[in-house]
Amino acid sequence: MDITIHTSYLPHDDPDASLAFWRDALGFEVRTDVGSGTMRWITVGPKGQPGTSILLAPPTADPGITDDERRVITEMMSKGTYGWIQLATENLDEAFERIQAGGAEVVQEPTEQPYGVRDCAFRDPAGNLVRIQQLR
Repeated sequence: MDITIHTSYLPHDDPDASLAFWRDALGFEVRTDVGSGTMRWITVGPKGQPGTSILLAPPTADPGITDDERRVITEMMSKGTYGWIQLATENLDEAFERIQAGGAEVVQEPTEQPYGVRDCAFRDPAGNLVRIQQLR
C-alpha cells in the first residue's frame, strides 16, 4: 500500500494575516484561495512539493457545529491550543531569522531538545503552534 499525506488542516480567523505568515514569512506557495471575507479556504504548500499542502480554513464554518462548540474553538485558538504542525528544514537558524523578521510570535528560539532534535517554535496569526526542526 502506498499512502502519503496530501493535505493537513489548520484553522485561521484572519485569512489575510494567515496568508502573510504562510506565504511571506515561511515562503510557502499559495495553491488555492477561494471564498471571501473571513470565509476563505486557502491552500498553501512548500515550493517544489506539490503533493503536500496545508488547508487554512475558517474553523467554525461547518453548519453542524453548535454555538457552544464555536465558543470552545474560538477560546482554544485564542490560547494557542487548537492547532499545531511540525515542519523541518535543512537550515534552522536561517528559517528562524526569516520568520522572526516577518514579525511572527516566537514561542521558542532554536534549542537542542533532550529528546534529540534541535527545533524552534512560533505561533501563526491564528494561534497555531508551528514547530520547525533541523534536518540532520
